[in-house]
Amino acid sequence: MAVKRVSPEDALELMRGQGYQYLDVRSVPEFEHGHPAGAYNVPLLHMGPGGAQPNADFLPVVERRFPKDARLLVGCKSAGRSVQAVSLMEQSGFTNLILQQSGFVGASPMDPGWGPKGLPTSLTAETGRSWDELKGPSE
Repeated sequence: MAVKRVSPEDALELMRGQGYQYLDVRSVPEFEHGHPAGAYNVPLLHMGPGGAQPNADFLPVVERRFPKDARLLVGCKSAGRSVQAVSLMEQSGFTNLILQQSGFVGASPMDPGWGPKGLPTSLTAETGRSWDELKGPSE
């Protein structure tokens, strides 16, 4: 199924008017440098000394935290990782997914993302929305 893509402005309207929640799939450091206000952070990849590594807990955490019919806007830096995340989530049975086109930074100066467009951002996660809180206690 083709996932709907929306502009950052349309994503904000969906959050405000239709109860969509923003799922930011960027790494923790990227998220901490700024993210859409109210976003949840579940990284698709973790950044380390050897580069980006897949987060094996991505799908289990998303499945534990959100019902399959949750209204979710999925975004990343410029839309590459969010396309991958949406594909994984669709295969798992999620049904109300929308891709936030352009991501947080943007694909190019001609296609700016959430931050450059001046939409509401935050440097800290709301309670219960950071990766550390969402993944649960260390085992």
